[in-house]
Amino acid sequence: MKNQRSTSPKPDPRSAAVQNRRISRIPAFTPVELRGRHDGWSPVRQAEFIGYLAETRCVKQAAARVGMSRESAYRLRRKPGAKGFAAAWDFILEGPETSDGHGGRKPKVTLEKLFQRIRVGRYRPMMRAGRYVGTLQKPDVSALLAAISRLDMVAPQEDHWDDFPADHVNKKGASL
Repeated sequence: MKNQRSTSPKPDPRSAAVQNRRISRIPAFTPVELRGRHDGWSPVRQAEFIGYLAETRCVKQAAARVGMSRESAYRLRRKPGAKGFAAAWDFILEGPETSDGHGGRKPKVTLEKLFQRIRVGRYRPMMRAGRYVGTLQKPDVSALLAAISRLDMVAPQEDHWDDFPADHVNKKGASL
């Protein structure tokens, strides 16, 4: 008689199906912004934790590999501004088919959150053959463009091009 697998919406992270699922790509996330401490959850340490979590599927082992405790990892996950970190964590343990909790619509992003994403950037743990090999850090260009767009909407709509003095016009008549 063959074993039948149950199809629950959230598989147990300790189940064989989750343990045997190889993760080749983890989505980039914005780390939780915290005050700087040499022994705290730095952005790189957060990305390393996510990478080791993808490799081991065990919060305790992943936290130990980055020199932190399991309890502090769960505290970090509950902090304000930890949605990206928690989403990467959930992606690893639950799979890409999980819902985002917003009913299919994107959550509202404030200018403050956009500026945080611009300052911190995006981190993506890199996996090779199911093992964590390093972290790629990139600036969050989409957050920068979204912030510029929002600031452009609130800027005065006056036409300042006619206010330039004549000496700012080059030979072909275009403004500098």
